[in-house]
Amino acid sequence: MAGNSFGNLFRISTFGESHGVGIGVVIDGCPPNIVFDEVFLQHELSRRRPGQSNIVTQRKEADEVTVLSGVFNGHTTGTPIALLIYNQNQRSGDYDHNVQTYRPSHADFTYDQKYGIRDYRGGGRSSARETAARVAAGAVAKMLLAQHNISITAYVSQVGNLRLEQHYSQLDFANIEQNPVRCPDPIMAQKMEDLIREVRKQGDTIGGVVTAVITGVPAGLGEPVFDKLHAQLGKAMLSINAVKGFEYGSGFDGVHLRGSEHNDLFYFDEHLQRIATRTNHSGGIQGGISNGMDIYFKVAFKPVATIMQPQETVDSAGNAAIITGKGRHDPCVLPRAVPIVEAMAALVIADFWLMR
Repeated sequence: MAGNSFGNLFRISTFGESHGVGIGVVIDGCPPNIVFDEVFLQHELSRRRPGQSNIVTQRKEADEVTVLSGVFNGHTTGTPIALLIYNQNQRSGDYDHNVQTYRPSHADFTYDQKYGIRDYRGGGRSSARETAARVAAGAVAKMLLAQHNISITAYVSQVGNLRLEQHYSQLDFANIEQNPVRCPDPIMAQKMEDLIREVRKQGDTIGGVVTAVITGVPAGLGEPVFDKLHAQLGKAMLSINAVKGFEYGSGFDGVHLRGSEHNDLFYFDEHLQRIATRTNHSGGIQGGISNGMDIYFKVAFKPVATIMQPQETVDSAGNAAIITGKGRHDPCVLPRAVPIVEAMAALVIADFWLMR
């Protein structure tokens, strides 16, 4: 199986399965002498881990990370960093009902067709459990970026039809971690939480949108033509489980504007002592290269495919069957997706930082 590595200079390779011994990541290309903060690393994993609230899956995983290599005396050494997270609370019996039956909108059928074998225990590599390894690697990328005053913040901006209308600059990011939904608006956060609870009672699931903002990125990051900064961000986000869409800057809303309204006019900012733009419809990226303004984008997540309702399907022989989800699953992936979006963005920016 190919496709387990990501990045060019700051390159990661993840491994492991949802119900195997554990999952992990090898980070190659991280520079030496980066302060390695294990407390921060564990904090990032705790933001993604299951069982953190009663509106997410109740699988109990501490997601404690073991550093196998690449760190000495609290600093990176420049050699490969290997991180391992043991699985502790697998309940593989929850998947006995789909040994031969394909779950709708999962990777069961496609993996079977491509490889002739699949891990029916939660999907193996196709499970979102793999994203814990990404968050661990992203935390290391954040440590690198922090030394250059680059920060990445993501939050839930929409669940179902409930959507924040405020621009990110009007929101208090300090509120993001103060509620289980990870929405910076407390009133909207409560509405979103109530909606998720109602959907869960119905045995159903619901999707939404995560918005991310990257600040402190200097002008000049990115490569033209095929390796544009926004193209790599799009690839990173679309590689996350359950992601169905990506847009940056004005995105699809920009089609409603004329060029005279959409163009970001340049001026010299006396306070910042650098060239800036009066608006930022470009989302901080022009010609595939950062222009020094905030980079912002949205990521759309579908409703989780596993629902606690009977659905029509077929088995591996093509015989009609009925399947109902069992076990512990997220009614809405959005709250736990926030740190994953941040992690993938950090990996992209760290890679381009080294390439510059």
